[in-house]
Amino acid sequence: MPVIQVDGPQISVDKKRELARRLTEVAAEVYEMGKEHIIVLIRENPPENVAVGGELIVDRRKGTSTK
Repeated sequence: MPVIQVDGPQISVDKKRELARRLTEVAAEVYEMGKEHIIVLIRENPPENVAVGGELIVDRRKGTSTK
């Protein structure tokens, strides 16, 4: 069974439903198998747990960049 993992920011339950539905549709089409065989895992990461370029996203949003 194909497993699709998405790591990203927090989103609403409605957005998660849409994401899971659309990813499942495309994967089922590409793999030529039923949707019931596609697994989607959504992992939400708060901005204090993610860094880009060595800088936490939460700090970038606050404008506290050390650059």
